Amino acid sequence: MNELVLAFFITWTTYGTWLPGDRRGWAKKKVWGIQKPDPELEQACRERMTEDAVILTWEQRQIVDAVIVEHCRIREWTLHARNVRTNHAHVVVTAPCDGETVREQLKAWASRRLSDHAGLSGGGKNGRRRWFTEGGDIQGIEDEEHLAMAVRYVLEGQ
Repeated sequence: MNELVLAFFITWTTYGTWLPGDRRGWAKKKVWGIQKPDPELEQACRERMTEDAVILTWEQRQIVDAVIVEHCRIREWTLHARNVRTNHAHVVVTAPCDGETVREQLKAWASRRLSDHAGLSGGGKNGRRRWFTEGGDIQGIEDEEHLAMAVRYVLEGQ
């Protein structure tokens, strides 16, 4: 892990719930800042969706939450805070690897457990579905003050 990074503030969304062009603004890969709404782009992206959008139920949220807690325990990562919502998840975690690895492992294991719970088997087109969007946001936290702010936001700002 980078010596300057104390923790990561990681956010990812569920599949189809925050498309490029979204009226709330949206993030574009490798472009800094929130992008302006673009209804035509959003509609084009919606038409390219291969599955229905995912809104997590209370039970599915509990599954994702349990995966986050258990995976951090197994990997011996320090989980500072987590909050699984109907259309996104936030995690604040300290890990001895890069934030992308943390995010992708948490999403992959959550996807497996959600598919198992839904009675889906196999991989890819053989039953497992897309539960989450590709990527997500990762912010490095470099000091205790920002760590406390991120934890407070995740636990109380939702």
